Amino acid sequence: MLTTYIQAAMHRATYELLDDGEFYGEIPGLDGVFATATTLEECRDNLQSVLEEWIALGLRMGHDIPPIDGHSLTISLKAA
Repeated sequence: MLTTYIQAAMHRATYELLDDGEFYGEIPGLDGVFATATTLEECRDNLQSVLEEWIALGLRMGHDIPPIDGHSLTISLKAA
């Protein structure tokens, strides 16, 4: 479930070559998920790391994680 969500999100990613020669990547619909790097490959890697941290923090804080292409992430808390 997590891997599928991350893959779907990364397929939505957009990249741009900035005037200073750096690459900028973001995932539309996921506020705050962006990265920069000197190569496109490094930018993709950085963007995935940011996405993973964004998901972990969001779930830990109880935020709703927006669905991506029919994939969603939820945590159900079970009483012991």
